[in-house]
Amino acid sequence: MSELVVETRGLVKRYGGPGQKAVAAVDGLNMHVARGSIYGFLGRNGAGKTTTIRMLGGLAGPTSGSARVLGLDPARDLTGILERTGFMVDRVMMPYMTGIELVKFNRAFFPRWSDALAKRYAETLEIPMDRKFRKLSQGNKTKLCLMLALAQSPELLVLDEPTAGLDPVVTDQLLRVLVEDFANEGRTILMSSHHLSEVEKIADWVGIIDRGKLLLEARLDDIRANYRRVRAAGEGLPREAREIVTVSATEGVSDYVLCSAAEEFAARLRSNGAAILEVSPMNLSEIFLVLAGKENHVPVEVLA
Repeated sequence: MSELVVETRGLVKRYGGPGQKAVAAVDGLNMHVARGSIYGFLGRNGAGKTTTIRMLGGLAGPTSGSARVLGLDPARDLTGILERTGFMVDRVMMPYMTGIELVKFNRAFFPRWSDALAKRYAETLEIPMDRKFRKLSQGNKTKLCLMLALAQSPELLVLDEPTAGLDPVVTDQLLRVLVEDFANEGRTILMSSHHLSEVEKIADWVGIIDRGKLLLEARLDDIRANYRRVRAAGEGLPREAREIVTVSATEGVSDYVLCSAAEEFAARLRSNGAAILEVSPMNLSEIFLVLAGKENHVPVEVLA
């Protein structure tokens, strides 16, 4: 059995009709989601997250490259994928149905469906099950879609902005459900989001995408352990090195963001006469802003 639940190789999706300039929503994506992980798929709006998920769920075909979900090809084995994967989408097929009716409708399509789980999550997330879907607030629509995905008892749960429209209390309930009731059973979560603080609470792997390209894919613990901000004063300080992600200089002071070996880099600067003013860790939000805010994309960094 493969240890990768989701794998893409050179995945590309371009849009644009005849006579129009093609735009790459996803551009050469190589993504690896390990079995049993909580993978935070991070990017700004329009970065390519939703397009990627649509291709994984068979809702869009790739222009080139390939994708595998649970070892299956979405273009050839979509039924097998859908039987084992819970995709949380932001709309339902029958918006005139109530939550109760949607449970009855959905249970027929999923062999692992659990009415007990549906009832449990409807209560935990405080979903008004007797109201029609189209009449619900955006937050309650999100919660109902999530409940329908969880009740399928899937091996893989794919969530696209799952906390959109939710208040902090329900968001906290949702994150606890994902970790305690789902991931702790050895199942896998692929969670697309731009709410970095929420992802940082539960994820163990992170992939950062911008303009369709994967800028970073690594274990969250490794990212925290390796990324550092170094501030140094001196003349003739280096502008390029393997460890440097970004560097800016003002009045003899250089600010570096490094992806590895910060202490060794600082020692080299000292040996060349620089004064090290600060070596500090970075949180996920700071790293995301550095990577996604860069004008020129950096290569993908995979920290083993």
